[in-house]
Amino acid sequence: MAATGASTDVIIIGAGPVGLFAVFQLGLARLKAHAVDILDRPGGQCAELYPEKPIYDIPGLPVCTGQELTDRLLEQIRPFEPVFHFGEMAAALGKTKQGQWQLTTDTGITITAPVLVIAAGGGSFVPKRPPIPGIEAYEGRSVFYAVRRIEEFRGRHIVIAGGGDSALDWTVNLAPIASSLTLLHRRPEFRAAPDTVRKMRELESQGLVRFELGQPVGLKGANGTLEAVAIKRMDGSAGEIAADTLLPFFGLTMKLGPIAHFGLNLNENLIPVDTEKFETGTEGIFAIGDINTYPGKLKLILSGFHEAALMAQAAHRYVHPDKPLRFQYTTSSSELQRLLKVA
Repeated sequence: MAATGASTDVIIIGAGPVGLFAVFQLGLARLKAHAVDILDRPGGQCAELYPEKPIYDIPGLPVCTGQELTDRLLEQIRPFEPVFHFGEMAAALGKTKQGQWQLTTDTGITITAPVLVIAAGGGSFVPKRPPIPGIEAYEGRSVFYAVRRIEEFRGRHIVIAGGGDSALDWTVNLAPIASSLTLLHRRPEFRAAPDTVRKMRELESQGLVRFELGQPVGLKGANGTLEAVAIKRMDGSAGEIAADTLLPFFGLTMKLGPIAHFGLNLNENLIPVDTEKFETGTEGIFAIGDINTYPGKLKLILSGFHEAALMAQAAHRYVHPDKPLRFQYTTSSSELQRLLKVA
């Protein structure tokens, strides 16, 4: 991850397949890119929601999974050395005195560039908030929906709620540094990788993890400082777990998020674009993939790839207005082959 205050040629919001292919097309145009994604890894919806689901309509690949497609795209863009900011939500957008776009993430990272590309699919993956009264007052101080910096949880008394991969992964990773850790789930079965479940059970046998069958129903504390999590056990009894930290992992939902407040014209939470450059109504801001809309739009990964190619040509004009971009084919251009490190 780059430091606060980074600058580049193009900022990409979204590291799904279309965002990754945009890195490739921008690279062919000699443009550097930083990509921001709220998820902790690349691949977007493909990798997060259906990593093992087969995809049949990618040109040249009769069948591949979402994860395989992500891996191939990452291999393809490796020569261009993009910078990724994972676990970061694009929170605010402004302009510098020099007229460049400045994107600020929810953790305070700022990135400036002449061009912004929104490749956010259906929007941001937003954690599902559990239906606990007053939980908002604790968010950001005692309640967290993601682990951004593991050291911030050292010595804490932690309750992790959930039974999927995120809940089990962080149980295994945080148990060695927490003062206490309780895993709370409403069923004895888990929706996580068997090896991770095995590791959790080993930690439980060592006394580093306590497992409770139940779900959180209330929080006790004041001024955002948590003291205990009230729970309802599956046998109907009530209880409390002393804790200063709650990590609820109840899955993700799709929302447009802060992008809705970037000042763009929206049409039913989609961003209208032209079909020449896939530029929005705001100069220097492009939208590609499922987030955009135009007459005849098909929500296909293939369509997003096409949009990324035309976007990159137009983006070059913003970054290098006095330097014409000569169109070349990768099959015949030794210059492009050197860029791709295949010459």
